[in-house]
Amino acid sequence: MAGKRRGRGNNTQQQQQQQTPRNQRRRQSRALREPAAFAKSTGCELEVPHEKLTIAQAKRGTPAHRPVRVYADGIFDLFHSGHARALMQAKNVFPNTHLIVGVCSDELTHKFKGYTVMTEDERYDALRHCRYVDEVVRDAPWTLTTEFLKLHKIDFVAHDDIPYTSAGSEDVYKHIKEAGMFVATQRTEGISTSDLITRIVRDYDIYVRRNLQRGYTARELNVGFINEKKYRLQNQVDKMKETVRTVEEKSKHLVHRVEEKSQDLIHKWEEKSREFISNFLELFGPDGAWHVIQERSGRMLQALSPYTSPRASPSSSPTRTRSVSPDSFPSSASASPPSSPSSPSSRKKGKRSSFRAASTYSRHVQ
Repeated sequence: MAGKRRGRGNNTQQQQQQQTPRNQRRRQSRALREPAAFAKSTGCELEVPHEKLTIAQAKRGTPAHRPVRVYADGIFDLFHSGHARALMQAKNVFPNTHLIVGVCSDELTHKFKGYTVMTEDERYDALRHCRYVDEVVRDAPWTLTTEFLKLHKIDFVAHDDIPYTSAGSEDVYKHIKEAGMFVATQRTEGISTSDLITRIVRDYDIYVRRNLQRGYTARELNVGFINEKKYRLQNQVDKMKETVRTVEEKSKHLVHRVEEKSQDLIHKWEEKSREFISNFLELFGPDGAWHVIQERSGRMLQALSPYTSPRASPSSSPTRTRSVSPDSFPSSASASPPSSPSSPSSRKKGKRSSFRAASTYSRHVQ
């Protein structure tokens, strides 16, 4: 019997371990589809007994039906990424965590800290739509009491480790730390609600003018008549400056385009001029086609022209006869008669040359 009971107990534990990741996935999917629930004023009602856990036990993991209930409180005004990161750390501090977020009311916040930008209902709703939050406690206490922790069955409280001085106490979480129920989270540097408000205050005029442009009235913005006129005049001046800046940018763009076009035209003109010059040189240069054509045409003209005797002088032409005027002949008294080719002296010279040639031939023959 004892063995059977042990076997049943082991099976039950295995089933619970198998159901743990499944239940976690169900809760995560439900959290992504629906906003977080508000905590009941009567407190938390659990089906299983709520046993106290140590940090070591919580880090090892708990069954699905017994998540570690972690509480994180704050004002959460102008909910920003710094708030979300702190809640993400609180959610993931243990493997199986049910995150409860307490949000203080406007009355307590205005009393102990100062005026808020968002109302308490707006802050409640902002926390409900954070993916890490499982439950939201409205009108949370400024200082945590033992009764509050028992009412909501809180195991641990998550907050940054910097002492929080408020309500006459050097650290409102001192008794939580001493009880071993405190888990520390890290602050996100560079962003806080005070930083956001400081930015708005620093650039107050800019945001007032912005809202006036968007249709808000000076009464809604709590702006006087003179300041309203000043802001509207500044808006008109800014519009004129923007118009001038736009015109300057367009003109610069136009000038740039004209320069690009002119450069393109110059390059094209240079290319065309080089091409024209090269074509001209190819045609009319010393080795160009024009000289080749001239030479060929000259040869053709020579081939087509009639044959002339080589004995004729170049200046004489067979088709022309030179007209001789009577005045060009010399007078009979001054001019000597021309020697005819059959004169005695020429005959003697011919005989001598033939005799010399015959004597030379006879010598060679001998």
